[in-house]
Amino acid sequence: MKILKSLNKKIFTIQLAYLIFLIPVFAEEKPIDIWNIDKKDTQIISETNILSEDAESNNQNSVYELQTNKQNDTIKLEKEFLSKEIKIVGLYDPSEYGLSMDMWSNSDGTKLKNLFQNISKFNLSEDASDIMHISLLTNAHTPNQNITEQEFMSFKSDWLIKDANLQLIEEYLIKNQIINLHPDLTRYLVDSYLSESNVKKSCEIFSKNLEPIQDEYLSKFNLYCLINYGKNEEAQLILDLKKELGFEDNYYENKINYLFGYIDEVDKEISINSILDFHLAHRTNSEFSYEPNQDTPKIIWKYLSAANLLYKIQDVEITDVEKISTIEKAVNDKNYSEEELFEFYKKFQFNFSQFLNAKEAYKSLSSIEGRALLYQRTLLTEETKLKLEFIKILKDLFISDNIGDAFDLELKKFLGDINVEDVPSNFTTFYNSNLNKKETTVKKIKYNSKILHQSKLINYFNGDYAKSKIEDDLNKFLKKIKKDKKYLLSKKDIIFLEALKSDGIEIPKKYDGLYEIKQSEMPADIQTMIDNNEMGAALLRIIEVIGPDKIENIDEDTVYFIINTLNQLNVDLIRNKLLLKVLPLKV
Repeated sequence: MKILKSLNKKIFTIQLAYLIFLIPVFAEEKPIDIWNIDKKDTQIISETNILSEDAESNNQNSVYELQTNKQNDTIKLEKEFLSKEIKIVGLYDPSEYGLSMDMWSNSDGTKLKNLFQNISKFNLSEDASDIMHISLLTNAHTPNQNITEQEFMSFKSDWLIKDANLQLIEEYLIKNQIINLHPDLTRYLVDSYLSESNVKKSCEIFSKNLEPIQDEYLSKFNLYCLINYGKNEEAQLILDLKKELGFEDNYYENKINYLFGYIDEVDKEISINSILDFHLAHRTNSEFSYEPNQDTPKIIWKYLSAANLLYKIQDVEITDVEKISTIEKAVNDKNYSEEELFEFYKKFQFNFSQFLNAKEAYKSLSSIEGRALLYQRTLLTEETKLKLEFIKILKDLFISDNIGDAFDLELKKFLGDINVEDVPSNFTTFYNSNLNKKETTVKKIKYNSKILHQSKLINYFNGDYAKSKIEDDLNKFLKKIKKDKKYLLSKKDIIFLEALKSDGIEIPKKYDGLYEIKQSEMPADIQTMIDNNEMGAALLRIIEVIGPDKIENIDEDTVYFIINTLNQLNVDLIRNKLLLKVLPLKV
């Protein structure tokens, strides 16, 4: 293998030119013991500066010796750049949503940590996720009371990973140039793309990064990407530099040297320690073969599926219980299709008695055989009630073995062939909860001129009303209500009026007696957050309240204090979106 010391002046100069040209595109990490960036007492200088001085001095000193002889001003500038704390990180201007750069500044970190911990327990609904999205990705100063910047950034990373929006993650990382602040989030992004067998997308993140990469794993990934783009000279210089600084990874180097073309045969070892290791084994072995098992990480399963490397289910013997069990788990994780699994179940053979007494016969069989029997029996059954019985038993069997999602799409197919009118009352809940049909038509708003919160006045929250117009029309509507002794303002009417008041819409005092607000309706802790100008914390508290629920399914009292909170925070865009879901009647 070539090493840095063996390069002659001519070759080195050419390589240096390439590297300097590409450094802004494929920036590498600080050459401070790259694979152990916490190592103490090591001077910090850039690869560009190291290589430039080496070219000027034309000596044979090692890279390590060159490091100790750097100019003091270069070191000083580099340290100042790398130690710079980034306080503002996000995607949105605070003014877009009525927020503030100081939305987190007044919050106690202990309180924030508890809120983040509680929220992490939920699979947030779309409504809660939208607010979380805005809260965490708005440009703002990080909180500094009882919480470190790194802790706060980690909460952002954890949420973005759970939310799993790869495009959003990439935009967040690249726009802010914060790969080094979010190494786990970056790794999640590049690993996710690679697990889809999309090397191009994995490597794009590095081509858009302008800072030296500090994380060991990401640095190795970046070096591989350089080779993948055909930039072997730059990759070789960087690898040699790392070797000079003590880097050693025999598995990685063996695969990389093969890609460099330095060796003709590669070690056939396959590592599943990371998706990068696994991919390199696949990339460097034309006869690559790997048989996963139940302990194989999900990301490796996903890669095998995406790269079409999984064995065919139909080739498995029905006596190979362990492999079939592994396949069932893979179907549950969506790495094999349900169609393939249930087609495989047809390979099992049963006698007439077992079919006839399937509801009892399955109990004496193994779990796999029992599921196969019940599935085949379901296919042979025409009677709706009996079919539903078999389907429910089958679903329960999958759930009991913690692979309930393996019988999901196929279950919906069975239920979709059954008319809801034919479903017995004792199976209604099972039928509705598992069929889960998506609405194919968008519900339209039906206006009701007799009910305040269902009248056309709600179009104000769409931006369709001028202030003078809404005040005039509202006055007319309230005048009719006051004359109608039978009309009582509902909670939603009050929510509507309070939202208008918070926007400065004037309501004549003669209508003050139409309703009364109880102070107890607003949770004390939320009011305290509002009074202390803890905007970020208050929004997190609202997210915690909504949790996994749709806003339109939440009780009116809770919706009242959610909207009241947003009124006081003056975050009108967030509030209006929720109001247009809870106020109008939709048909």
